[in-house]
Formats: sequence, C-alpha cells, structure tokens
Amino acid sequence: MGLYPNVPLVVTHLRRRDKKSRILRQVLRKVTRKIRFFAKGIMRILLVEDDSGVAGFIVKGLTEERYAVDLASDGEEGLLMANAIPYDLIILDVMLPNLDGMSVCRRLRSQGKSFPIILLTAKDAIEDRVTGLDMGADDYLTKPFAFPELLARIRSLLRRGNGQPALRLKVGDLEMDPVSHRVWRAGREQSLTNKEYAILEYLMRNEDRVLTRSAIIEHVWDIQYDNLTNIVDVHIRSLRAKIDRDFPVPLIHTVRGVGYVLKVPET
Repeated sequence: MGLYPNVPLVVTHLRRRDKKSRILRQVLRKVTRKIRFFAKGIMRILLVEDDSGVAGFIVKGLTEERYAVDLASDGEEGLLMANAIPYDLIILDVMLPNLDGMSVCRRLRSQGKSFPIILLTAKDAIEDRVTGLDMGADDYLTKPFAFPELLARIRSLLRRGNGQPALRLKVGDLEMDPVSHRVWRAGREQSLTNKEYAILEYLMRNEDRVLTRSAIIEHVWDIQYDNLTNIVDVHIRSLRAKIDRDFPVPLIHTVRGVGYVLKVPET
C-alpha cells in the first residue's frame, strides 16, 4: 500500500466534493510529490495560518533554522494535509476560515494523530487557553509573540517526542546532532551553511541510498524550484570541501547520471 496510504483516500474524497476541492486537490498534489522522500527526511512542520504576514514571518524563521515547512491557509486545507502527510509538529492558528483551529485540533486527536500541536491565537484569556489544551493541543502561544519563544517551544516538543532524547546521526566518523544543528567529522566540528546542513542531514538519514538531484531539490528547496539548475552540484561541491577533502576516506559519492549517496566505502 506504500508509505502513506491516506494520500489516495484524501484525493479520492476531494474528487467527490464541490468546486473548492479542486484548489485543495492541487495543493495536495504539489505536496504529495515530496512524500516519497519524507520517511527519512529532516524535521517537517505544518503551519496552518491565514494571515500572510504572520505566515511569511514564521516560515522564513523556521526555514532559516533548518526545518522543512509546509503552509496551509485555512482549517480545511490544514486538516487534509495533516491527515495525508506524517508531520513532526503542527503550528495551528485558532481563528481560521472554513474550519477553526480548535475544531481542527479536536478532529486530529479524535483520529488518533499524536504529533505535537501548538495553537496560536490573539486571545489571551485563561478560558481560551484551557479550551485549547482540553482539545488536545500541547502548547498555546498568544500573538504577538517573539520568534525565539516559538522556536524554544518547538524544540522542547520535538525533544519530548517519544519520551526519548533526540539521537545523534552517525555515518562512519561523521556525526550530526539534529537538536543543536552541529556536525563533526573525526571529532572536528564543521561549520555548514543552512543548505549544506539540510542536504547533509537528508543524506545521512538515507545512508547507502542514492538520492537524485530532483529529490534533493524538492526536499531541501521548494516544490516549485527549477530542477534543471545545477544548484545541488554547487552545494555538494562546497559540502565535500568541508566534510571530505581533509579526510582520508570520502563519504559523499557521485552516482553518475543519477545523483549522490552518503556511505562508508567497503574495505
């Protein structure tokens, strides 16, 4: 049935609905192009926010912090995406068109979805906070808020995850800490750009698996990014200069005509 059997069910459901469903179906088709690569990818967050200014601010900040972010602009769209794709965390505005955030939260919990949910709202009354938490939210943040506070709450919830601390990734003598976003090769810390880090994490989570250039672009950049560009090769070259060049055993390997793979060579 594949990794994400809910996707065809959601798309089938949309075919049976009114004119608005065509818009939602287009959104899902764009996003589901990427889900083949999600299973071992970087932390992925769904933001459901109808205010374009707030949404842009949050997406920009989270992207700079090396999270992958998808955006839904109303509650119905957010509910569909949350049911179709295995997100690590959801940031959910309370005042949404079509379906309010409280209802989205309640429905997700009633469907057995256990990912962390942070509610955003302009309402700061105790009763509203209690209602949100009772609906199944894990945290509640009142607008306006400082981005570092949102970031700290996200890190805390992701660490909590399964009740276990986040594990470091290791391939040979290459080591990565996904929480602190630090990387070491043979014990020496390496300074990476955001894109270099995102590519390396994607490669490490898919050790011994060949990743095409298109897969890397769709995962690290954006669905709409031109996959004919050589941007991946440029970043791989700079990544190799930091990760491989000064070490006896290279870990990043080119598969000609296909893409790249991270692996420890057989001796």
